[in-house]
Formats: sequence, C-alpha cells, structure tokens
Amino acid sequence: MAIEVRIEAYEGPMDLLLALIDKNKVNIFDIPIAMITEQYMEYVNAMEKEDLNSVSEFLVMAATLLDIKARMLLPKEVNEEGEEIDPRAELVEKLLEYKMYKYMAYELKDRQVDAERALYKKPTVPEEVLEYAPPLDLEELISDVTLKKLNAVFAEVMKRQENKVDKVRSKFGKIEKEEVNLLEKIEFVKQYAFEHHSFSFRDLLLTGKTKMQVVVTFLAVLELMKTSFIHVDQDGTFGEIMITSLTA
Repeated sequence: MAIEVRIEAYEGPMDLLLALIDKNKVNIFDIPIAMITEQYMEYVNAMEKEDLNSVSEFLVMAATLLDIKARMLLPKEVNEEGEEIDPRAELVEKLLEYKMYKYMAYELKDRQVDAERALYKKPTVPEEVLEYAPPLDLEELISDVTLKKLNAVFAEVMKRQENKVDKVRSKFGKIEKEEVNLLEKIEFVKQYAFEHHSFSFRDLLLTGKTKMQVVVTFLAVLELMKTSFIHVDQDGTFGEIMITSLTA
C-alpha cells in the first residue's frame, strides 16, 4: 500500500528528499530508492508547471534517482580495493551536506531573532562615581615584595659594579669622598619613572656609576615606595622585580 504524501512547497529537490526520508522514517544511509523515487515523482507530477526554473531542478533530481534505481538493478560495481560501490553514496553525501547547512541556517535565524530582542543602553554613571579612585593601601601595594628580594637584586648589582673595577689601577691616584645627595637622587628616580613608566629594579640600579650612587638609588626607591609614587612587584619567586610609576 502506497504511503500518502501531502503536497507542500519545498525549497528544492534536496529539501523534498529529506522530507520524504523523515516521513517514511528510513535510514539516510540505506535509502529505499524505489519507494522514495515513486513518492518523489508523485510530487513532481503534481507541481505547477509555470515556474520552469524550479521544475527543471526537480526534474534533474528525478533523473538522478531513476539513474540510481537502474544502477541498483545491475550487478554490483567494485572499486580498485575490491569493495562494492553503492550507487546511493554520492546522493547520501549531498543530502547530509544539505541537511547540515539547513540546520546552520535555522541556528543563525534563531540568533538573529534573539539579537533583535537585545537593547543597548548607554551608561549613565554619575561623574562622582567615575572620578572616584580607591585609596592606596601601602601594605597591600608592596605585599608581594620583601626587603629580602630587593636586597638580593641590590647585592647582584653591587657585585657587577665590583667586577667593573680594575683591581690594580683602582688603587692608583687620589681617592676622594663622593658626595651623593638623597633628595637629588629621589628627583632623578622620579624623572626616570616618568620617562620609562615601567622598568626593572635592576636596570635602575645600573644607572649608578659607583657603589655610593647605587646605595643612594636603593634608598630613593624605598622612599618613593613609602610615598606611593611608585609600585613595585615581582612575577614569581625568581622573577624580575618591576617598578611602575603611579603618576604617569
């Protein structure tokens, strides 16, 4: 007994084939070509013939179905590996590809509908809230930086300064006491922070040409940390100690 097929408007021959497969509840990988072809032809015969472009697409698919049906009545074809070739394989592949794009189109349409329900409102935050800056907590600011870590970098830079000195020639000549002003060094570090904004503690200490300048630079950094002019942190236990200007 033939299954009654209700005539509907389909977007194309692939759409009609998928509808017939769903209505008959058959496996898309094992399509009963004879039954599907018969129902397909019933739909084509009932179509309005005014739109030749649309009708021609359905007729091409009808010819493809008839060709597959005829090939299935013939002896099985075998490929080079000795496997049987299913005449329906190419059609099944195209149906799966069409089904995938069809579902993707449904998904995009749903997203478009959901997007139309979304409204945008410009922020209306009071200026007082926008201009608010939370107070700086000095203990939290330098919580991950200890004097031990700063001293380790300081000791390393001092060692580099000693290696630069010629142990023989440095003893020649007259040794004079070098006067280094802490306030001037603080201003120097401020200017350095303003120009570089973010830099390593090691690079800053290397700007000192003598031990005394390195020591005073170290003291200037501690002073500026206390006054929250700079922020010092370290990424990891042995990471580089970085200094960031809080006023730039």
